[in-house]
Amino acid sequence: MSTYLICSTPAHGHVVPLLGVARHLVGQGHRVRFLTSERYGDRVRASGSEFLPLPPGADVNLDDATGQFPARADLRGPAALRFDILNLFLRPAREQYEALRGAMEEVAVDAVLTEQLFIGAALLRERSRAERPPIVVLGIFPLGVRSRDAAPFGLGITPMSGALGRIRNTVLSFVADRLIFGSVHAQARAMSRQVVGSPLARDIFDWASGAEAIVQFTVAGFEYPRSDLPANVHFVGPLPPAASDAPVPEWWADIDGTRPVVHVTQGTVANDDFGQLIEPAISGLAASETLVVVSTGGRPLSDLSGPIPANVRVSEYLPYDRLLPLVDVVVTNGGYGGVQQALGHGVPLVVAGQTEDKVEVSARVGWAGVGVNLRTNHPSATHVARAVGSVLTDSSFRHRARAIAAEISSAPGLAGLDAVLAHVASKVPAAGDQR
Repeated sequence: MSTYLICSTPAHGHVVPLLGVARHLVGQGHRVRFLTSERYGDRVRASGSEFLPLPPGADVNLDDATGQFPARADLRGPAALRFDILNLFLRPAREQYEALRGAMEEVAVDAVLTEQLFIGAALLRERSRAERPPIVVLGIFPLGVRSRDAAPFGLGITPMSGALGRIRNTVLSFVADRLIFGSVHAQARAMSRQVVGSPLARDIFDWASGAEAIVQFTVAGFEYPRSDLPANVHFVGPLPPAASDAPVPEWWADIDGTRPVVHVTQGTVANDDFGQLIEPAISGLAASETLVVVSTGGRPLSDLSGPIPANVRVSEYLPYDRLLPLVDVVVTNGGYGGVQQALGHGVPLVVAGQTEDKVEVSARVGWAGVGVNLRTNHPSATHVARAVGSVLTDSSFRHRARAIAAEISSAPGLAGLDAVLAHVASKVPAAGDQR
């Protein structure tokens, strides 16, 4: 059996999917060491992995980023993106890299498995291949590799075909690289020179394309086509959802098939303000002929403002494995895993997310034809109601969602990860291979 080192930035949306990978590898008999924040130590140990704590300088609390960096609250648009990349991801990279080196000196590993925003792994990739193990990037967010056929990642801009589209993408890339993220790239290159003696061979957003493999946890049908897709990208399908132990609520029998069911959620992380999506959805759908099923993601039901309409049912948690087969539309803020979980059941969506990776997830929902992208974080009740009505009445959305579901059902899943790991382990770096 092999030994793997998994590393993750300390955020719920990063750590939890990688814990699923860890549990799978441990179940296959491999030794797994997991580098992340002490806050997740118990969950790492529960997966059967060996927990390795990040040093204090790298242990940024991404679950409360604004609390740790109050200046972040007043930033919007490109300024907010630059601030986050510099402070949440780039500045911890030096100590992440040192922690990686220390872990590998302590125990030799067959591969390092990382998510893309653990920039310490990008620095490690700059070492000669003879000096480091293979690096496998786990694609738990939409694929961000550069392409002449796609706009720069993070803008939420969908593809445009033909020569005009490629010209547009070139212009957008120039603007992003020089004007929006020029200072980010400069600081990343400077840090790499200081830490490993050379600048990053690829920019900070595209470093994964130089890894030994990218295992993207989706299917090709939910990703933009790229004629120049790197050979190291492997689509294996979404990560399987963790088994749900949430009990069914007392009103469960109301889901009886007599009327369309609309599920509304803001997930379990970005749910501190129900006024963003849940409350507008409840208000907009209150007079509809649908049954509206709401999950608060663990928050008390009393945090919802106003009376609950007669057609709305609310619970803190719901068993998604039992709920989604009964749902006609999912209304969500666009978390990558949740969206694909819905698509795995052939359920079309209404999405309202324009922050972090959600802007790219939402863009793909609209582009793939599996739902409506509201292009905002704060939709009005009217906009939600109209979008849900459109998805319910236009059969093309469900048709496309079912096509993606069929593709997901035939994907290899974690067995695809196993195959990639076996392949990279079998490749011996050529003499003189520097990167």
